[in-house]
Amino acid sequence: MPQSRYIVVLGACLTQFGVIGLLFSYGLFIKEFETAFGWSRTLLSGSSALGVVMMGILAIIGGRLNDRFGPRRVLSVTGFSYGLGFIFLSQITQPWQLFVLFGTLIGLGLGTHDVVTLSTVARWFEHRRGIMSGVVKVGTALGQMLTPPLAAILIAVYGWSTALVILGIGAMVMLLAAAMMMKHPPKPAGTDGVSAQSGTSFARARETRVFWTLCAVQFLFFPAMMAVPLHIAVHGMDLGMTGAKAAVLLSVIGGASILGRLTVGGLVDKIGGKKAFTLCFAILSASLFTLIGTTAHTALFIAIGCYGFAHGGLFTVVSPTVASYFGMRAHGAIFGTVLFFGTIGGAIGPVLMGLAFDQTGSYQLGFQGLTLLAVIGLGLVLSLPSVERAARVV
Repeated sequence: MPQSRYIVVLGACLTQFGVIGLLFSYGLFIKEFETAFGWSRTLLSGSSALGVVMMGILAIIGGRLNDRFGPRRVLSVTGFSYGLGFIFLSQITQPWQLFVLFGTLIGLGLGTHDVVTLSTVARWFEHRRGIMSGVVKVGTALGQMLTPPLAAILIAVYGWSTALVILGIGAMVMLLAAAMMMKHPPKPAGTDGVSAQSGTSFARARETRVFWTLCAVQFLFFPAMMAVPLHIAVHGMDLGMTGAKAAVLLSVIGGASILGRLTVGGLVDKIGGKKAFTLCFAILSASLFTLIGTTAHTALFIAIGCYGFAHGGLFTVVSPTVASYFGMRAHGAIFGTVLFFGTIGGAIGPVLMGLAFDQTGSYQLGFQGLTLLAVIGLGLVLSLPSVERAARVV
């Protein structure tokens, strides 16, 4: 069994790599679609926002399906769908086609990649959930680092349409292989698996302030998680960067987030989710505030590096924090619901950023809004009770 659980971690890493790497690369296609079709950034942001909404809706369903049927079946279906969605994206000619793909095939892949992988890994590692969640999310960071530059090269060499086909096929193969590595730990003899997991029921969790605070916190930081990666490359190009140099901004986010994921993952196990959350929000708020007036390329890279650390940490801290407050009995359903609230904010953020640019010709107003949300989120995190105090209530 020890060897099996590390194979599961590898499968989870590959899933994160494939799904998020391709999602990050979509920002590089915004300029291509603008040039080819004349579509606005509000429209192009809206399509990805729809995918994020579907990610939230399907995270609730995916969490429950994972609790019941296991990760292999769920991720096989959604991984195939995700790759197919990007292949079909290469053939679009109308805006409605873009929205259909993000609302269906691409949305399916987004909806399960996080809740299924992190909930499964949390089942395998009872005492090291934080650091192992961080390790899994390193897969996300590597996808953020490596896929956008690859996408930029493919666009330059083959054009945007062929690039999408190549990326879609590659993602499909990787995600199906990763799904085969995923499984739940063996059920203890004489149990149904679910009853053997200790913790709070989903119905009871919904009655607690901690649950709704975590939902609100997720809602407040997700706009920055979705808007900055989508718009930062085109923002860099607006400031005079080449497409290749702007793609490096995404790689910097990915590289810095590796440090954030591993650091915060280890901190969760040592100091708890609340303190780790606080650190992430403080760094996020500072980095977003810096982006408001930054136009120099070097300063932009530094600010994005700090953002990347917080980005990686925030995506790592949520699952083990949910487990620490509520246990594993209904972890998939609880975590999936928390993610759903995050994706509502994540859907709003990119659209408002695109709208801010279309109306003002600048992203400054958008960065100001993201900073305000992050500061409010920091206040809510500080209001969370200790796990010991929450346990007396739950």
